[in-house]
Amino acid sequence: MRKYVLAALGGTVAGVLATTQLAAPLIAQEQRHDTSVYEQLDLFGDVFDRIRKQYVEDVDSQKLIDAAINGMLTSLDPHSSYLPPDDFDDMQVQTRGEFGGLGIEVTQEDGFVKVVTPMDDTPAAAAGIQPGDFIVAVDGESLQGLPLDQAVEKMRGPVGSEIVISILREGRAEPFDVSLVRDTIKLTAVRSSTVGGHTIVLRVSTFNDQTYPGVEEELKKRVDELGGMDNVNGVVLDLRNNPGGLLTQAIKVSDAFIEQGEIVSTRGRNDQDNERYNATPGDLVDGKPIVVLINGGSASASEIVAGALQDHKRAIVVGTKSFGKGSVQTVIPVRGEGAMRLTTARYYTPSGRSIQALGVSPDIVVDQPARDLETTPDSAETTSARAPRSESSLRGILSNDSMTDEERQQLEADRALVEETAKLREEDYQLAYAVDILRGLSVVNGK
Repeated sequence: MRKYVLAALGGTVAGVLATTQLAAPLIAQEQRHDTSVYEQLDLFGDVFDRIRKQYVEDVDSQKLIDAAINGMLTSLDPHSSYLPPDDFDDMQVQTRGEFGGLGIEVTQEDGFVKVVTPMDDTPAAAAGIQPGDFIVAVDGESLQGLPLDQAVEKMRGPVGSEIVISILREGRAEPFDVSLVRDTIKLTAVRSSTVGGHTIVLRVSTFNDQTYPGVEEELKKRVDELGGMDNVNGVVLDLRNNPGGLLTQAIKVSDAFIEQGEIVSTRGRNDQDNERYNATPGDLVDGKPIVVLINGGSASASEIVAGALQDHKRAIVVGTKSFGKGSVQTVIPVRGEGAMRLTTARYYTPSGRSIQALGVSPDIVVDQPARDLETTPDSAETTSARAPRSESSLRGILSNDSMTDEERQQLEADRALVEETAKLREEDYQLAYAVDILRGLSVVNGK
């Protein structure tokens, strides 16, 4: 027995020695790393001091430090940045749905400012700014190479002031100028309409504090107008050109249509950044079919909703590939009343896929055709005049004796609804396509 004890003890002692021998180099390596970091911080202090004392003009020390912090954060990824106190205040106001500016969501790509999307009912939308446009200059001053926050700062200004931005657009050889007037941006998060007599369209333009309450309110209003859910054939959830916003609101909107299961999960470097969000029982539309519309301007929170509904087979996703922002930013207040926006996690759809840089691929790809600007009312009337004739336009035709007057009136009403959607194709082809899908599902289901 003693031999076994000694053997065990001997093994334990040997193990301790081996561990100590391995740990010593690791400790020394960590100490060298710490020393290197302190040396780099000393270098930063030396450079900062030299700039203050020897730069050709006086410099603002606070601005230098802010720029250094922001440079450190923006070197990580396009979505991490420093928010000085004023910008931090602006960000908090934006999540409440009202702020001043042009109404453009932007990012940076290859040193250029790229438009993610213009926001609904803003100067940018009215001026025809499009997702994918590059803003190359502001008031004649080039933005190339500027950090994103500085480029955005040049586009800010007092409400009512004019600004000229130079746009480079795919398909056009040269940049062109667009003049805009800065305005107070009041974001209505959710709008609704009824199309084709039985389809409810929910246009969600952003995810702020108003979004889920807006979805709930607008949906109830339209259902009541149609006389109850039995008269609804489906819902179009329009997330095109929606740049995202609050994760909590994206989860609530997804949960509004999913009865159970995972909505989204986040995974980060630290355990506290790993979260899984699940649906709760209840469906605001009682299982009615849903079509989600997306495009290249649909980003972040929009992609969470589209991905969740797609993975649960709860909706048909129609349009073009989304933007592909699959990361989570945490806004962390820091001393001096500012904050830093730091990427802390990636998010994953219920099937476990990350859409980072890939986007959500629609189930049915439908491009939005460019409008033919040469089409005029006169040419439309001419086309209408050349419409093919039918039996009903001939003189002395036989009457149709298979239908009652009431049935004939219903047929005419149904035909009018179909023609209403056909006209919509000229204005919004993607939306018309979504409405047609829901009408087709309704026909197949015998409703």
